[in-house]
Amino acid sequence: MPKFKISIGPAALVAAAFIGPGTVTMATKAGASFGFSLLWALLFSIIATMILKEMTARLGVVGQKGLGEAIRELIKNPVIKAFSILLVVSAIIIGNAAYEGGNIAGATLGIQAVWDYSELVGFDFTAIIIGLVAFVILWTGSYRFIEKALIGVVILMSIAFLVTFFMTKPDWGDLFTGLFVPSLPDGSTLTVIALIGTTVVPYNLFLHSSSAKKKWHTPEELPEAKRDIYIAIPFGGLISIAIVSTAASAFFGSQLEINNAADMAKSIEPAFGNLAKYMIAVGFFAAGISSAITAPLASAYALTGLLNIPEDLKSFKFRAVWIAILVFGVVAASLGLKPISVIWFAQVANGLLLPIIVIFLLWAMNQSFLGDYRNNWWKNLLGLIVVVVSIILGGKSLLAAFELL
Repeated sequence: MPKFKISIGPAALVAAAFIGPGTVTMATKAGASFGFSLLWALLFSIIATMILKEMTARLGVVGQKGLGEAIRELIKNPVIKAFSILLVVSAIIIGNAAYEGGNIAGATLGIQAVWDYSELVGFDFTAIIIGLVAFVILWTGSYRFIEKALIGVVILMSIAFLVTFFMTKPDWGDLFTGLFVPSLPDGSTLTVIALIGTTVVPYNLFLHSSSAKKKWHTPEELPEAKRDIYIAIPFGGLISIAIVSTAASAFFGSQLEINNAADMAKSIEPAFGNLAKYMIAVGFFAAGISSAITAPLASAYALTGLLNIPEDLKSFKFRAVWIAILVFGVVAASLGLKPISVIWFAQVANGLLLPIIVIFLLWAMNQSFLGDYRNNWWKNLLGLIVVVVSIILGGKSLLAAFELL
């Protein structure tokens, strides 16, 4: 009898990464502000993530290339190559810098939920401490062991939200209507962009292709890579849907403003009573630290591939990339801005940058080096649908921001 082997693959780590403070925050605010009506955006995001991750798996496993490496190698015209690399590098730096600020701000929310010492010392140095923790882990290269422990804590938080989801007794009719009937209530466009941005995180496309390349090396292993995707991503999406639904049942119509983790703790009080505050605190801190490590690392892998720098974790150039992203995140989280606002901006930035990265991925997936594993017409069509939806929503949000819509 063949042995059943359980292993955590790249998609499982990606799924754990997107159940971070951004997902918890945006999902809670979406449910509190718009009820069940934006669940369709999460369903779209889950399907889009699986479509794109299937492509990055083929790119990594069959082509043995990361997305950044593929972009650099396949563009021959030096002018077009320089412009494309500049565009993608800018997108990664802007998106991940904002995302890192949200990660660190989210971790600070966890600490502040149980201990707000800023009034005692006159200065909130939480972001600096979190930044230093992430720095030490990345510098030593031992982040993998700690990340697995943090994923375990995030899973515990996820179980809490699933339990709470059933205890709040959601209206199943409204839930399924929200899942399968798209709608855009007034003022919801940017929230939709944020929900997509927190699930289909652009930097994860680089991270997943590079991770798949390292874990699997032959086309025969592709089914295992796909199995990893089709189990891990829907599970992560289910948690996001549960958080939105819980907030919709607990907060929608109450006019309660969500400003910190203590506010969010009220959504799981039915399940945990006074422990709710501590569950949220541990979950937010774990999710924030895990994502604070992943985002700079993914930036480093993406930019080293684009700029033809060896993927050596201890090289000066590799370290310089993740240090820059980490420092920006600490600064952004320390400016006195509301953490919720920083997290929200990060998710919107991810949603706006998504179509740029996906267009490059689709282009790479149609190249001859993949042989029979190139995209067929329907996979290209699915990818283009993701691009078009992202562009339409992003364009509408920009028009709204400039008061043109």
